[in-house]
Amino acid sequence: MDDRKPVMELVHLLRAVTVEFDLLGAEFAARHGLHPTDVRALIHLLDAARAGTRATPGWLGGQLRLNSAGTTALVDRLERLGLVRRTRDTADRRRVLLEVEEKATGLGWTFFGPVIGEVVAASEGLDPGELETVRRFLASVLESTRQARSA
Repeated sequence: MDDRKPVMELVHLLRAVTVEFDLLGAEFAARHGLHPTDVRALIHLLDAARAGTRATPGWLGGQLRLNSAGTTALVDRLERLGLVRRTRDTADRRRVLLEVEEKATGLGWTFFGPVIGEVVAASEGLDPGELETVRRFLASVLESTRQARSA
């Protein structure tokens, strides 16, 4: 790849944003006695709730690429910290569902809220067509990253 191409600036900016978000997540984890995988688990569970996905331990383990024992240890730890709760699925009482506790949401907003506010403010300066272009670009990058990870 030719680093002098203008499109490569986007690649480098996206990488820089990714590194900064990763560092921010690591700082959040350290402040709250969490492992970075704990933070990723909470993010997956919050995303699942937003999407209406019923998150089970098996689903979470698949998202994080953890085996059953690792997933159980992770969920046990998050439950002990009061960040996640296990509930029985009302449609299938054999199935356990995972839900993020309000405590975790509050910690997240306290820490990440200012950054989210800045991102929202920056986005409000874009017109709807520009927002759609950014959305399509990020969705495409996300999909190509997911494909590379599963290869």
